[in-house]
Amino acid sequence: MQQTKVVDMRGITKRFPGITVNDGIDLSLLQGEVHAILGENGAGKSTLMNILFGLYQPDEGEIRIHGKPALIDNPNTAIRLGIGMVHQHFKLVQPFTVAENIILGSEPRRGFSISYREAVRRVEDLSRQYGLNVDPNARIEEISVGMQQRVEILKTLYRGADILVFDEPTAVLTPDEIEELLDIMRSLVRQGKSILLITHKLKEIMEIADRVTVIRRGKVIGNVAKAETNPSQLAEMMVGRSVSMAIDKKPIEPGKPVLQVERLVVKGREGAPAVNGISFTVREGEVVGIAGVDGNGQSELIQALTGLRKAESGEVRLMGADITNAAPRAISETGMGHIPEDRHKHGLVLDFSLRENMALRTYDKKPFKRYGLLDYAAIDKHAQELVEQFDVRCPDIYTQARALSGGNQQKAIIAREIEKGPELLIAAQPTRGLDVGAIEYIHRRIVEQRNKGKGVLLVSYELDEILSLSDRVLIIFDGQIIGETRPEETNDRELGLRMAGSRLDKDAERSHAG
Repeated sequence: MQQTKVVDMRGITKRFPGITVNDGIDLSLLQGEVHAILGENGAGKSTLMNILFGLYQPDEGEIRIHGKPALIDNPNTAIRLGIGMVHQHFKLVQPFTVAENIILGSEPRRGFSISYREAVRRVEDLSRQYGLNVDPNARIEEISVGMQQRVEILKTLYRGADILVFDEPTAVLTPDEIEELLDIMRSLVRQGKSILLITHKLKEIMEIADRVTVIRRGKVIGNVAKAETNPSQLAEMMVGRSVSMAIDKKPIEPGKPVLQVERLVVKGREGAPAVNGISFTVREGEVVGIAGVDGNGQSELIQALTGLRKAESGEVRLMGADITNAAPRAISETGMGHIPEDRHKHGLVLDFSLRENMALRTYDKKPFKRYGLLDYAAIDKHAQELVEQFDVRCPDIYTQARALSGGNQQKAIIAREIEKGPELLIAAQPTRGLDVGAIEYIHRRIVEQRNKGKGVLLVSYELDEILSLSDRVLIIFDGQIIGETRPEETNDRELGLRMAGSRLDKDAERSHAG
């Protein structure tokens, strides 16, 4: 029996000044399917879904919902048509409760007042129906990222959505939360919902999708059934060339210590120790990976090492120099490069141009500063060289950083940090939210630093990334290093267990690794 089309987008074209983001795109969603939309950063996927949700208007083309032409001029219209969107960056009010966020703008009323009791009851019913297990009375600021995403899903269901759009839903989730989300999607489909899924992650597509539409530079490259394709073919369709995730890591004997951390204690937001007496060393010519579930002290550790957060006690030495609680600029000049986990908050000044962002570390030095004034000709030349060397795709170096895709923003940060030749590179979530082509490129650059005899500290929630890049892996749990292993001596299952706090004995370790 032929499935009916619940969404039919025909010839969708969207232009912004100087660029065509969507170029005559056709896309359909069938009743009860998960349809993945795959493409590089900046390919036009999110723009297309923002058109479906009424945030943008197409310059050309037609949208049909359940077979009828629809003019979706704003999100309220989309919601009335049964379309809900779970955005990559959540739209939640942190001090409000779960129930207050879900009903916001659609509050149940009793007379002239809001019936909070009725709201809680309806949220509990929906949560139970779809297996979301959310506490309606919990405050958003007190729950995990994964739970916050469930609240966003409940918001769409509360408003009656039967067509759900997920925009990069797993970019900020831990491995366990990703599995839980995929189970939730399966439950939604079983209960009659249809899902459009924007993602870069080929593994997830092979697990959850029924069909895949591949978009490259604003155009549809192909539409394939999941059962008739494979990750290699999808990757090649997405980036226009074959992609290899194999890492060229030549054997290196690690040299002298680059980073030494001794008994480091760092307080978290609530005042309790988030990092509790951590000690470790990173040597020349090695990548040390830190594996752990989000919220176990990784962020506070990196912030203390880079000068963004004060350490309560302990010592941090870089190239033998004590940098404990030094200013970020002083730490950078001692020999540290930093790819931050939040590229918007700590990596770039979004309203600055690309050329200005490229000079953030060095603008006060020759050749960029002469006689007390900035030499913009030298800054421009430097920025242009980095753009070409690191394949940062942009209209020009005067483009605002916020106008670049996530992958190109990350490449710009890596270009700036690596170009100054740091002895230690700290890479925190370096490929979060990036497509397979950008991931391949960034992995190659990280290993390049290691092969040049530099030290690299890698923090990632992606177990595949930790296992493929690291020479040694430290497992962090509850603010402490609870174990150390080597990638060749473990696997993702064992590592996942240890990240959850399991201290495996040697026989168990050998059993799991085998």
